Amino acid sequence: MFSLFHSHRSRSGGAGSSAEPPAENKKRPPVLWLGTNTCAGDSISFLNTLGPGFLDVVYDLVDLRYLHFVMTAEGDMATGILEKTLAERSGEYILIVEGNVPTRSNGLYCVIGTRSGKPYTALEAVRELGAAARHVMAVGTCAAFGGPYAARPNPSGGKAVQEVLDSRVINVPGCPAHPDWIAGTLAHLVWRGEPELDAYNRPIMFYGETIHNLCQRRHYFDSGIFASRPGEPWCMYKEGCKGPVTYADCPYRQWNGEHVNWPVKAGTPCIGCVNPDFPDGSTPFFEHLPDIHLPGVVVNANRVGAVAGVLTAMGIGGHLLANIITGRLPRTLQKGFSPAKPGVKILQKTPAHYLVKSLQKSLGKKK
Repeated sequence: MFSLFHSHRSRSGGAGSSAEPPAENKKRPPVLWLGTNTCAGDSISFLNTLGPGFLDVVYDLVDLRYLHFVMTAEGDMATGILEKTLAERSGEYILIVEGNVPTRSNGLYCVIGTRSGKPYTALEAVRELGAAARHVMAVGTCAAFGGPYAARPNPSGGKAVQEVLDSRVINVPGCPAHPDWIAGTLAHLVWRGEPELDAYNRPIMFYGETIHNLCQRRHYFDSGIFASRPGEPWCMYKEGCKGPVTYADCPYRQWNGEHVNWPVKAGTPCIGCVNPDFPDGSTPFFEHLPDIHLPGVVVNANRVGAVAGVLTAMGIGGHLLANIITGRLPRTLQKGFSPAKPGVKILQKTPAHYLVKSLQKSLGKKK
């Protein structure tokens, strides 16, 4: 996707050049990036994007007009940029919101600047600018779903961007969101329009598969080999990994600059930071998953990984057949991983149970 970008360095005389953006940049869609109730981790992530780099994005892809991390203007001078864009480019600009939107006390728990000498709240800015935007991106889990800044007890009344807007919002969650997820979604909006989205309005190209199914340690799960503490090289499922219920491409996207690492590879469980219920629904991070509610059934977390494993393996046939023949999958289902919590309803016979039985029977193998 990003090979179409030209290097800003080659056009403007090097990394230290102070050349102005080219004239054709005026044709690029304006982008307004608001930092609301946030730790600013997504801004930092975006500034570290690679292929395209940040300069390529702002010189070749969009006309970045407002991002508090890279501007020196303040007060009415800064918010005047927002008002000018709203007046002159209504229906053309892309609004990116990082952080959730406090609603208590008419939004006074988060003020992004001043306007005519009065506080300009995040609630006012998001509603006004979002209503006239061509596209709205909620970047980071706080913006997409409320996130840590709306975690219990949520004293500011923080809400996701979608909850304060009537217009459609494209969610790019993560704590923080990966640079590729941000730049990739932005590029898709500019070049091809809105990407295909899932039920939570997340781009399927980045959030279309579970961490569990993509994980490099998946074969350890299938073989029943589990880590007993963080740092061990085995499957982190027993250590609280939320991979089976988390949709993101972290295992092959990876982080750390040149895409060399990610949490599980570094020896710690996935904490499900892109999920709608993060962090309240993911904590304690190092505790084994509770029961998982799937459509029409209640499945104990000891079995949800096996269910996901069977359904995924069906797509590659031979892998599932090998597991059935060798007995690894039945053994995993039989022994489980840890006792269920007291008082938790468990579906004793899961879809995986019946599928395994059926395949065993067809192979002439009785339990």
